[in-house]
Amino acid sequence: MELPSRSASLKYGLWLLLAFALGACSTKLGRDGFSETKVDAKYLLKTEVDRIADTNRAEVVDGLLRIADKLYRRNPREWKQAGLTSREAAVERLRKRYRHGWPELLGQRERLAAAQAFNENYAGDRVAALMFGLLTMVDAAFEHKDDFYILDSLNETKLFNAARNMEIAIWRLGNDRQPSGELFLLSNELDPANRNLSFEREFGRVMGLLDFMAHIVADRNGRTLSRVTQSVATAIFLPVGF
Repeated sequence: MELPSRSASLKYGLWLLLAFALGACSTKLGRDGFSETKVDAKYLLKTEVDRIADTNRAEVVDGLLRIADKLYRRNPREWKQAGLTSREAAVERLRKRYRHGWPELLGQRERLAAAQAFNENYAGDRVAALMFGLLTMVDAAFEHKDDFYILDSLNETKLFNAARNMEIAIWRLGNDRQPSGELFLLSNELDPANRNLSFEREFGRVMGLLDFMAHIVADRNGRTLSRVTQSVATAIFLPVGF
């Protein structure tokens, strides 16, 4: 077998270095409409899937925080009874969820916390219970990381289950009621004269992002995802952090 010449090897090395350098470039679009490109060494350790995971997770978390803000707008009594000073403070507590204690949830996270929002005996902030539960489900699905590198791995089933839990959450918001007949939490406005389905749309967006990530991870892991048909009317929140 003919060995490559020194010149050819040098050219190959330069091309390889260029490929890594380009991979290390990150471009951000500013508010002024102009883009700025900079080289960050950490991107040398990231694959395209890692970058997708970074962006996907950030978008999912931001989407859930928007839903939390919307829920607090429609249910202001929840943040008030939690003793907080404003809706913004309640959302910020969810954003910094691991810096605050949640004594009302008795150490529960993920599906157990989310289920408390629809428990007639729960006396705490129902918006916080639901959204803290959903946010910690997402944290678990992304292995409690917000920055992914070559050696990091994700589990497609966790991501898939997190997506299904968003589906269950929106159904329960619109259907689960207290013994008095009132919804536990107000969300979509179904009045024909003033319809507002923004909650459903935002949950659908979050669900789509998680499903997209689940399929990418399954493909990288050489697996396939098959959706099991279930009725959300009888479903309970699925385990994610397993």
